[in-house]
Amino acid sequence: MERRDNESINAEYRPAEKGYWEGRKSNPDMGKQYWHQQIEFVNWDELNQQSDDSKIDIAILGYVCDEGVRRNRGRMGAHEGPKAIRDRLAKLPIHFESKRVIDAGNIVCSDDDMEACQALFSYAISDLIKQKIFPIGIGGGHDMSYAHFMGIRDAVKENPKRKVGIINFDAHFDLRPVEGRGNSGTPFNQIISECHEKGGLVDYYAIGIQQQSNTKELFDIAKREHINYSINYDCESSAMEMESLKNKLAPIIANNDYLYITIDMDGFSSAYAPGVSAPSPLGFTPYFVFKLLSFLFATKKVIAFDIAELNPSLDRDMHTASLAAKIVDFVVLNYESPT
Repeated sequence: MERRDNESINAEYRPAEKGYWEGRKSNPDMGKQYWHQQIEFVNWDELNQQSDDSKIDIAILGYVCDEGVRRNRGRMGAHEGPKAIRDRLAKLPIHFESKRVIDAGNIVCSDDDMEACQALFSYAISDLIKQKIFPIGIGGGHDMSYAHFMGIRDAVKENPKRKVGIINFDAHFDLRPVEGRGNSGTPFNQIISECHEKGGLVDYYAIGIQQQSNTKELFDIAKREHINYSINYDCESSAMEMESLKNKLAPIIANNDYLYITIDMDGFSSAYAPGVSAPSPLGFTPYFVFKLLSFLFATKKVIAFDIAELNPSLDRDMHTASLAAKIVDFVVLNYESPT
């Protein structure tokens, strides 16, 4: 995608900042030991200048926007999520020497123009995937998912294999009808509606849905659109319940060429993730998510991943930011290129 297409978009691209990646020093004779030593910094504008012998495997891209959260009457602060995740990630030890991982910078919302921020993020995601780079989005509000999916769809639209299914770990459906403008509660309704308008369908599976966090209207929309979901009470890490959930996910895996996985941090129990706009004690555990991510990445169909709704201003001792960083690390370790 040519960069000139982006010049009229009212959003800002900011290159990666080394200052976000600081950590302890290690013995130089032992080689690189931590993320802050291993991560590389490559501007999005320069990605197409990379040579074939320096192939980039994974790119981290920030979505610095919580305008959608504001419109959804949530608590502001998610725009600081990308910075907090990088800070925690920098200090983790590395175990992925065979993969080249870069920080590609941030897409930043300007003048509360969420739609422009989504458009630019979508361009960037499409660019990454077309260059066979796996994108990891770090937000930011969950309105990022609309942009992320549209970027994926643009990247694969000319491919023989172009069916993309969505798997969302979340306490909420995020299927609210759009009333005027989108927000952090509307992304999957927007995706489904746009696919309908273009004569297509999209498979969407929500994991961790909490009845107390979704109105009857949203359950009705899910039923009407044939959306499958697992209620939070079924999201346990026991062998029996994991096997049951894997069986429920089998159709979306089989029916799609690729999977887009998104995690809303408010899907976790507030014991593990207090730093979100809408915390709940009834969410799932990290162990459950890690086990299911292992299963999903083993399909070799995952084309993109993101984490949304971390709000550092509401966090406690950076527990939520640390969890988000460890999820990113886990994804990097488990990622394999789609077949």
